[in-house]
Amino acid sequence: MTETTVSEQTLARARAGDEDAFRELTDPYRRELQLHAYRIVGSTQDAEDLLQETLLAAWRGLERFQGRASVRAWLYRIATNRSLDALRATRRRPEDLLRLTEVPAPTRRSEPIWLEPYPDVLLAGIPDDAPGPAARYEAKEAIGLAFIVGLQHLPAQQRAVLVLRDVLGFRAAEVATMLETTEPSVNSLLQRARAAFDSRLPAAGRERAPLPNSKLERDVVGSFADAFDAGDIDAVVALLTDDAWLTMPPEPFEYQGPTAIGGFLRDRDVRRGALLRLVPTRANGQPAFACYLPAARDAIARPYGLVVLTLEGSRISAITWFADSGVFPHFGLPRALR
Repeated sequence: MTETTVSEQTLARARAGDEDAFRELTDPYRRELQLHAYRIVGSTQDAEDLLQETLLAAWRGLERFQGRASVRAWLYRIATNRSLDALRATRRRPEDLLRLTEVPAPTRRSEPIWLEPYPDVLLAGIPDDAPGPAARYEAKEAIGLAFIVGLQHLPAQQRAVLVLRDVLGFRAAEVATMLETTEPSVNSLLQRARAAFDSRLPAAGRERAPLPNSKLERDVVGSFADAFDAGDIDAVVALLTDDAWLTMPPEPFEYQGPTAIGGFLRDRDVRRGALLRLVPTRANGQPAFACYLPAARDAIARPYGLVVLTLEGSRISAITWFADSGVFPHFGLPRALR
């Protein structure tokens, strides 16, 4: 059954206040709308709130929906504008969240950005195919951390246009309607966004990563976990590519190469005074671990952070460390380990 057929059969009922009909209209798009909000705002928790705001606004605005666009495009219009409003209104600045004061000398300092990892469990049911031929990026690339980081460095309008055009494949005319602007304006925003965005993407594409849950991925991830559990930093470093990066959004400190990354990891081990316990999970289409720190006075290990690995062949090309454990419930992770 096509989207048009479903809409014609259920739209009148939904407008009359039938909540089941409204869910029939909107449920197929919930997961992808939440992911869309995440791409724009960079926060898993905010994306969940924005999804609810989008659905509430759609419920209240059914009378104004004329059916000129598809239900899906109409929902994306609401979600995009709610996300842009959230970026304008937010008072949370990445620099307010900086925690580290004493660290080994970094390879470089980056501009702080607010970013959270996105649970793979929320990606289930999202179609891999784009709605139009204009899409430039495959679904698996457009959820990867490198891609999301690149988006967060773009101005809000450019970010939205690039996602709508190059990730979702909407036509320029559709995007202009969504953003209440003109096609030339959309094309200008897209041109600037592409120029800035492409310069930030790593040269090595996601195609160099092992297939998810393949034997090669399991072997590399298992070796990392074994080394980390044992506190064997040398073994962790041996898994890295020569140009690997360790980053910690929103912290500005970045470390490149086995020597610099090894120095940072050893420094953290000394400061913690205890070995972390790891629980495997997945984030942004990549292998990840929730980290728990054992307490000195009891037998409980409490949430400490989340590590996401970027793989290149049989090596690790990036380690992204998220210190904020507030996203653990979204991953279905336990609050503590005994």
